Amino acid sequence: MEIGLFLTKVVIIVGGVLAIVAGVASAGSKGKGESAGHIKVRNLFNDHSDIQKTLEGELLESDELKKKRKAEKKEAKEKKKAKKGENADVVNPRVFVLDFHGDIRASAVSKLREEITAVLGQARQEDEIFVRLESQGGMVHSYGLASSQLQRIRDKGIPLTIAVDKVAASGGYMMACLADKVIAAPFAIIGSVGVMAQIPNINKLLKKHDIDVELHTAGEYKRTLTVMGENTEKGREKFVEDLESTHKLFKDFVLRARPSVDVEQISTGEIWYGTQAIGKQLVDELKTSDAYLCDCYDRKIAVYHVSWSEKKTLPQKFGLSAQHALGGAINTVWERLVSSRFPG
Repeated sequence: MEIGLFLTKVVIIVGGVLAIVAGVASAGSKGKGESAGHIKVRNLFNDHSDIQKTLEGELLESDELKKKRKAEKKEAKEKKKAKKGENADVVNPRVFVLDFHGDIRASAVSKLREEITAVLGQARQEDEIFVRLESQGGMVHSYGLASSQLQRIRDKGIPLTIAVDKVAASGGYMMACLADKVIAAPFAIIGSVGVMAQIPNINKLLKKHDIDVELHTAGEYKRTLTVMGENTEKGREKFVEDLESTHKLFKDFVLRARPSVDVEQISTGEIWYGTQAIGKQLVDELKTSDAYLCDCYDRKIAVYHVSWSEKKTLPQKFGLSAQHALGGAINTVWERLVSSRFPG
């Protein structure tokens, strides 16, 4: 009884707080046309330099550290003078780093489109956009849109490099192949240039229980295969035909992006690790994204990480807090129950 009363009180209190907060947030948000989010920028070159200086401070002796800092200051002054002199018109390249972690719906494209729009507003021909891509693929139309976002970079003539540390398969490779340069870790999964679809059918189960399903369509191929209806051989043939058509579009897309690829050889739906993919021209170099960026740091190139941060409403923020609170309360009840039954 005590456990039940405690849990009931928690639910009532949390529910009441949520109702009040939702009402206040709803009233306060009316008439406000606030932005849905904002761009965040981090200077990765400065972050890297700070880390190195911290390590040097711990590893080097005091005199050695002073000499190094003095040499760095001298080098910085010389560079500053050079900029004012003959090299005043030289434009230093910059690298803009974006991240894409794709799910089956490529839902991260909502962030990617904002990040690309922001970067293209500032990027010069001398700059580079570096995308760390990870995706096992998913829906055709979703990854088609994600690929179109990357195409915007190519259309602007900005060099695009894509790094695959773990996996870029199917729709993920549809995106990766658009890069001017594709780098991959030795054991990254690449490829899967194919199309698949599977549909469960419970028609026999329904018939067994005397349940009829009616499906009416206008158009011969409006619905080829169904979950509950009785599928026909003609419908199956059309379904496979549609898959083959989509596969051809995929192959043509890869071939246009990477003309050096033997598209018939790599479009069997197979996957390859990075060390194998480089031999099939699916990637250009074996290297991790970290190694690539460290090379940029060594060449004193400015590196900026750009990300789009979604703005959460008050109900969303408090909803998350309420979930944590409710979860904590349930855990407390469970702990009390366990301790009462199994003392000590």
